Amino acid sequence: MPGVLEGLKVLDFSTLLPGPMASLFLADAGAEVIKVERPGSGEEMRSYVPKWGADSINFSMLNRDKKSLALDLKDAASRQILDPLLREADVLIEQFRPGVMARLGLGYDDVRNLKPDIVYCSISGYGQTGPKSTRAGHDLNYIGDAGLLALSHGSAEHLVVPPALIADIAGGTYPALFNILLALRARDAGKGGAYLDIAMADNLFPFMYWAMGDGQAAGAWPGNGDALVTGGSPRYQLYPTADGKVLAAAPIEQKFWASFCEAIGLDEDLRDDAVDEAATRAAITEIICSKPAAHWEKVFEAADCCCTVVRSIRDAMEDPHFRARGVFSRRLVNEGGARMVGLPTAVVPALAANPDGEAAAPRLGQHNDELAQRAASIETAE
Repeated sequence: MPGVLEGLKVLDFSTLLPGPMASLFLADAGAEVIKVERPGSGEEMRSYVPKWGADSINFSMLNRDKKSLALDLKDAASRQILDPLLREADVLIEQFRPGVMARLGLGYDDVRNLKPDIVYCSISGYGQTGPKSTRAGHDLNYIGDAGLLALSHGSAEHLVVPPALIADIAGGTYPALFNILLALRARDAGKGGAYLDIAMADNLFPFMYWAMGDGQAAGAWPGNGDALVTGGSPRYQLYPTADGKVLAAAPIEQKFWASFCEAIGLDEDLRDDAVDEAATRAAITEIICSKPAAHWEKVFEAADCCCTVVRSIRDAMEDPHFRARGVFSRRLVNEGGARMVGLPTAVVPALAANPDGEAAAPRLGQHNDELAQRAASIETAE
């Protein structure tokens, strides 16, 4: 089944996570994605562990359904293949530090001379301009600089690293996709191509809308774990169970809070948590700690008050709900024929290409001959 982006051609020079995940989403929607890699070793994620066949499982998860073109971008002869492909491309994605693509003769102005209506997307940590634009960084640095990490990082005795790569995916992948599709819509309306400067750190602030609002409107700047949604309230809290599991309790609204208190049998004089939050939380902790997770799962399924037992990723992948919705319907296959669940993306089945099928990540340079022939045919046609 063709996807909604069938016919769209994407050249992806990015590596690791933000850019490759963005182009994965585009590939899932039917776009042709050509992954441009260095010869010899390819992009660094191929070498990660654990391996799954010849390459790492990380690489396979993020690069299914793409084509691999291995080229030395510093070699002038390689441009005989690359330039024709640039002339037919709709989208270019790159993730180098600012200035690298320009030094390679592949900056936005260079590419625009070949394809005037190109949508050129640069993903970086701090953006293409500003005092930090050339500084090295990773996810932890970006969420730290943007103030997000300060809202919840554990105690001095037990600092907690977030379990998700928030800046890479929420600050890089999704804004890149959003803006690429907006730029394509503008191009379709006759407004030409666009240059997109996607800065992962910049794009973290929408996640802190409430903190920015509280601080500016009321002078109530939140600290570490002291706000409603960061652990500062018994109504939005993690509570340990008797068997070492964790209850995720989020009965924020009063109707849910009343049901929660009734379900656990909380003393009446502690149900108004505005009186003494610490005492209410301590009492709830003692109650939840007295029973195993299976007990509380039944209690809160009946109470239906926004309380659930925290699942492991393995348990979540076996959850009948996600299975019923087809979340894990995509299959990943490697060169040896081994199969596993592929990475789900946010492309809904109605817009996806082959939403229930299986696909593989490309071998390094697997499509060099095919793409060299195509480049030659483009040159001949012109």
